[in-house]
Amino acid sequence: MIKKLLPKNSRLLFCFVALLSALTLAACNKSQPQSPVSASAPAAPPKPAVAQVKPVQKQSSSALRLPPPLVNQFDFSNKKDPFKPFVVVKVESKNSKEKETPGKKLRNSLPIHSFDVSQFKLIGIITGGRENQAMVTDPGGKGYVLKTGMLIGKNDGKITSITSAGVDILEQFKDDNGRVRKEHIKLTLPRKQ
Repeated sequence: MIKKLLPKNSRLLFCFVALLSALTLAACNKSQPQSPVSASAPAAPPKPAVAQVKPVQKQSSSALRLPPPLVNQFDFSNKKDPFKPFVVVKVESKNSKEKETPGKKLRNSLPIHSFDVSQFKLIGIITGGRENQAMVTDPGGKGYVLKTGMLIGKNDGKITSITSAGVDILEQFKDDNGRVRKEHIKLTLPRKQ
């Protein structure tokens, strides 16, 4: 059947390829080479082949040319410590008559505590959120957002309520006789003209 399909030259080529593949398979199936020594003689252990060591070219690295790094190459002596507070609170000596807590001194150093309450100008009120808020400006024009319970002014006036009518502030201070006096101050929005 194959003879009918292939021309004569193709048949020769086919036979040649079949013969070549048979020889290749026969050569691959042999696991040990035949030795001329007879089978009765004991087989000598094969000598290990001496591996020729090729000379290795030394690698030139740019890291080897650099000088070793210095141990303390950074100097932080003139840098600012990020963990120190911005405002330093000085504690007065024990001999002073009025002892102020560090929190009160810190509060008095803030700009909102350096003006009298009457010097602040109410410019806006925000209502309808979780809590009402108010916006005031100091005589220098700097704005502050106020919430109920905050302290404002030189005498630590406490904001008692913020309504759409204005901001109510309660100041407590000692008078010349040593009595605690309370003063209610109300900041209102300026009238539109």
